[in-house]
Amino acid sequence: MNEEEILETEDNASVLDADYDDEEDEEETYDDGFIHMASVLEGLLFLTGDEGITLEQAANALETDEEYVEKLFDYLQKYYLQDNRGIEIARYGLTYRFLSKASVHEAAKRLFQITKTNKLSQAALETLAIIAYKQPITRVEIEEIRGVGADVMLRKLEARGLIKEDGRSDAPGRPILYSVTEECMDAFQLLSLDELPELPQFDDNEEENNDLFVQ
Repeated sequence: MNEEEILETEDNASVLDADYDDEEDEEETYDDGFIHMASVLEGLLFLTGDEGITLEQAANALETDEEYVEKLFDYLQKYYLQDNRGIEIARYGLTYRFLSKASVHEAAKRLFQITKTNKLSQAALETLAIIAYKQPITRVEIEEIRGVGADVMLRKLEARGLIKEDGRSDAPGRPILYSVTEECMDAFQLLSLDELPELPQFDDNEEENNDLFVQ
């Protein structure tokens, strides 16, 4: 995870802490239906990964209104702000997603630290190659090329500093775009992406190029 994201996460936690400190201390009670809906929303938030989920998407999935979903998110955010939780729920505009807390970041850096003896897996190399050749590219586009889910791999590569978020696509839902980082270029001793070997040319349609990256 890069330094900007770490700082952004810390800022987000500070804002949330300040908001909740200003609230009254009276204990709120929730019925079983509300708790059930919150648990379903929690699962949806986990499934959406780095893309996150909007109020509208969550409301449609839960078949309820956005005002009620906001209350569910408020409940979950308070729960994850507890000191004994390692993740939190951040809100960007109308989109919510899970983030690791600042207290986790140093351990995460050590976990994913790249060393000369720490080799990347074949799946990681394939994912990096797709991003390098196609960047900026969305998670869904990567998955279409490789034919397997890419959410976990993208998290690992981002934590190692090999890829970064590079804006959002204009496609529906405005998914996150990914590009390789300068650290990735250094790791593979590349001055620029122009040094990458040219891909073989095929006579048939462009979809055959995808076979290069399928496991």
